[in-house]
Amino acid sequence: MSLIAEFDRRSGWNDGATQSCAHWLNWKCGIGFCAAREKVRTARALENLPKICAAMERGEISYSKVREITRVACPATEDYFLTIATHGTAQHVERLVHYYRSAKESEELSREKRQQQGRELKYWFDHDGSLVIKGRLPAQAGALLIKALGAAAEDLKQTEPEAVESDPPAGVPNVKFPPSRTRRADALELLAESFLANGPATTSSGDKYQIVVHVDAETLQTGCAGRCEIEHGTHIAADTARRLACDASVVGIVEDENGDPLNVGRKTRSIPPALQRALRSRDKGCRFPGCCNTRYTDAHHIHHWAHGGETKLSNLVTLCRFHHRAVHEGKVEIHVLDDGAIRFVQPNGESFDSIATGHSHPMSDWHELPRQHQREDIIIDKRTAVTRWDGGSMDFGLAVDSLLQRIRAAKNPPRGGLI
Repeated sequence: MSLIAEFDRRSGWNDGATQSCAHWLNWKCGIGFCAAREKVRTARALENLPKICAAMERGEISYSKVREITRVACPATEDYFLTIATHGTAQHVERLVHYYRSAKESEELSREKRQQQGRELKYWFDHDGSLVIKGRLPAQAGALLIKALGAAAEDLKQTEPEAVESDPPAGVPNVKFPPSRTRRADALELLAESFLANGPATTSSGDKYQIVVHVDAETLQTGCAGRCEIEHGTHIAADTARRLACDASVVGIVEDENGDPLNVGRKTRSIPPALQRALRSRDKGCRFPGCCNTRYTDAHHIHHWAHGGETKLSNLVTLCRFHHRAVHEGKVEIHVLDDGAIRFVQPNGESFDSIATGHSHPMSDWHELPRQHQREDIIIDKRTAVTRWDGGSMDFGLAVDSLLQRIRAAKNPPRGGLI
């Protein structure tokens, strides 16, 4: 676990297009994505729990116990959780974590009246064109929003349908795989798309899901200065317009020197439905190496149609939203080989087959681990991780109360001597 934490801290997985350490473990080590996310989260949480980390290194407690403990433990409760993990079973630990989290949540008193009075939502466009949203919602409304965002985020994470978000312990940095705030932003976009596509009934069918972008032909082709903006919104980059135009409905408008329309062409799809079906059948999801996304993908013109590229199967590739943006931002290049195969490379020409050079130290010989144990007098045998539970029942109420007292004591340490 220490190696995973160090690898993530050093960003050894970051080759410019791999999204997180969990994605790298899934791709390079054959670990399921949900399990990989948990390993990274647990490894980073252990950095603030040295006693539990040391006990795991000595083989005294299992990874299953440590994984559960790191969901809630902090320095104030580390000793107690370690005692339970040493003397109890994995089920004891899981149930204690569950009860403890429930008790912590119920400590917060209701402030519904003040929440209702203070509810608000603001938004504005920042200097770089990003939309900034700031709001305060009552607990019930907030719960509805969080539930909707959570459902949308789960729908976006096709490789991890049963993954469960868990809050890191106090003082532990958020694990980058990718950040929850990034997933929530993507989920909010999905909610907007879903609402505009399915309701309300008063919305005209023709305007339910369209985002209209006005862009000059020369700007779309060359990226030079010119009109490139969302209708009734902010300006966007030409690369963003090209990404949106990879597979969109396009209406050509010829204007005079005063900007008055002279001719409005027919709305056409840049990629016809039949070709879309053939592309989905061929690619079956994002083609970037190691990417597991199979839904919410885009069809990308390798040689963009605005630059004269043909709309044919050999010039198209399916990419997820993350890698589609990476291509248009210049972080990834797509090369078509002589036999028609596709290769993803960095701007310097290096392939994305491995992590970037110099990001991490080479893994040591596996024989070094037993030698290290010998130097540190660590003896691991068949009884090392055997629980010390004697079969008696566990008082979870007493255990949770003891943990809460430790938390309160840590927040309000005793003062000096009495006067």
